[in-house]
Amino acid sequence: MKSICGVEGVRATGIKEGKFGLALIEASGAAAGVFTSNLVRAPPVTLMEERVKNGHLDAVIVNSGCANAYTGGQGYNDAIRMGEIAGHELGIDPEYVGVASTGVIGRYLDLPRIEDQCRRIAPLLERSIQAETHAARAIMTTDLTEKHALVRGNGFSVGGITKGSGMIAPNMGTMLAFLYTDADLSAATLSAALRQASNRSFNRIVVDGDMSTNDIALCTATGLAGSPAPGEFSEVLEECCRSLAIQIAMDGEGATKLLEVIVNGAPSEEEAATVARTIVASPLVKTALYGEDPNWGRVIAAAGRAGVRFDPDAVDLVISDGTISCPLVSDGKIVVDLVAAKKTMQGKKVIFLINLHTGPGSATAWGCDLTEKYVEINGRYTT
Repeated sequence: MKSICGVEGVRATGIKEGKFGLALIEASGAAAGVFTSNLVRAPPVTLMEERVKNGHLDAVIVNSGCANAYTGGQGYNDAIRMGEIAGHELGIDPEYVGVASTGVIGRYLDLPRIEDQCRRIAPLLERSIQAETHAARAIMTTDLTEKHALVRGNGFSVGGITKGSGMIAPNMGTMLAFLYTDADLSAATLSAALRQASNRSFNRIVVDGDMSTNDIALCTATGLAGSPAPGEFSEVLEECCRSLAIQIAMDGEGATKLLEVIVNGAPSEEEAATVARTIVASPLVKTALYGEDPNWGRVIAAAGRAGVRFDPDAVDLVISDGTISCPLVSDGKIVVDLVAAKKTMQGKKVIFLINLHTGPGSATAWGCDLTEKYVEINGRYTT
């Protein structure tokens, strides 16, 4: 297995028919969630903010193709109905069914389609590579690839699937992510670990700067593998979330390159993260990345507007492809070898390392380039 079905107690299935998909994941245990901070919250987000207070889930149902967002009272009732459909097919209490949607905003759910798809796939729930693949594929919209992660701890595992390609920006819960572990944990412990992991992974990726109405990450602990050592679960969960987050950045709409920004020497971790997110979100940095232009001025300018105090004349900036590194700025002085710098940008991954020399804070953020294809995809999204 390569993701959720590598976790004890998890079964999955899914179906994709044109733009419309449906995934079912069955796993019982303590549960927690993080959600979008967008004021325009989709009804399934509102519903799940209420349901996770129970601290327990038995299953999750997810549809793609329609976000069920900006749909008012009908949308909220439709989200409840989705949970009832899954509950009926699985023979469980709908109050313990997680519900999520992704797709076009401002359209109502086609509940007869969802009910029909659920009826057909529920008998196919199983624990296999094929099952987790079908579930991951079912929740895709403009994604080009499925996104899987599985990390083994000391006697336990954490697995996850996610979707996300556009409307990706920080300060949210995440995109759509469904995480599972067989560690034995309380809902409170799970919630704290999920928030920390999300802050260091999903909240540090930017594709286009638009925050979705439907972002949600749910994590369920089946408890079938016993209790992990203190702190170990948080580390493993964070590694799993980071892997999924990087996959989202790599699969950004129209993207051809992954951008990684590492900030050291900030006053604190959070301030380092603020600088890193500002740089990866910059349209000027992203377009320079696409054009393989090592425009260090754009990187420094983005750092300068992040709202974090530092001395520009003390900054170090290096560009790298992960193998070869080329200094751009040293102690505030331009030292670039332009030919060497451009060479580091010819591959699929470009890293900027910036040291502010103001404190102990470090953080990493991820993004991608901005291309004509992004405009093409989003210029005709609803048509």
